[in-house]
Amino acid sequence: MNIGLQIAWMISLPIVMILVVAVLYTGISLKITARIDRRYGPPIYQPVIDLVKLVSLKRNASHGPVFDWGLVAAIAGSSVILLMIPMGGIHPLGASGDLLVILYLMLLTSVGVALSAGASENPNASMGVARKLMLGLGYEVPFLLILLAMMTYYHTTSLAAIVAAQRAGLIGVLRFPLSAIAALLIMPAMQGGRPFDLVTAPQETASGPMIELGGKYLALMVIEHSLHAAIVLALFVDIFFGGATNLGIFLLKMTGLFLVGVLINAVYPRFRVEQALRYCWRWPTWFAIGGLIMAMVLKGG
Repeated sequence: MNIGLQIAWMISLPIVMILVVAVLYTGISLKITARIDRRYGPPIYQPVIDLVKLVSLKRNASHGPVFDWGLVAAIAGSSVILLMIPMGGIHPLGASGDLLVILYLMLLTSVGVALSAGASENPNASMGVARKLMLGLGYEVPFLLILLAMMTYYHTTSLAAIVAAQRAGLIGVLRFPLSAIAALLIMPAMQGGRPFDLVTAPQETASGPMIELGGKYLALMVIEHSLHAAIVLALFVDIFFGGATNLGIFLLKMTGLFLVGVLINAVYPRFRVEQALRYCWRWPTWFAIGGLIMAMVLKGG
């Protein structure tokens, strides 16, 4: 990839993913959920109207530089992660060890949101941040075991190398079914959807980290959430479904995985904090451990 094309994708890829996830995916999610509830639901383009309305608001209450730059740091971290994930042959920031960098940057995005919410000094925001960090502590254990299984078997920390190896043989979901099941079980938790929407629970935390956000700040939070959702979907498509040769096929695979999450979100009630942690540390962790053992046995054979 030449320098000009690389720079073009570095600028446009995060924007494309924001539009796809924030606009198309969110609209589809609202429509499917409404139909399951026997409602008509809003139009699919409703998220576009909401985002434009938020950006166009003139008054934006700020709580200081940490409040402002926390969200910016979170969005910057998520944007860099997207550039490091192979998407249909597009891989602007590909390098050896990118899986490890992705793990660090995923922590940066959470810290950025936590700093911004904490600077608002609203107790509901602090409660939401505490829940977000505890939830992360729950799903990070099986998630790390899943990645460790992939790195152990393929003997690399390069996501692009893992994708290439799957194209030359079996895709990850067939070679490592236990790890794939673990990933499917923790995917709603990583995306913050039901039954793991305890961070932004309106009845308990009054939307948590978003309670003091309005106007452009709320738009930034929506963008950050969309980027994070795209990261989770793209990672699992690359790790278990062999990526894709072009962006269109890659987005179709992401859409299929996304629809599974939408159906889960539509039918399950919300967990309590202790229930969410107990869930993540039980079946997903056991499946992830089984996947790691399978990777070690296959590698040894």
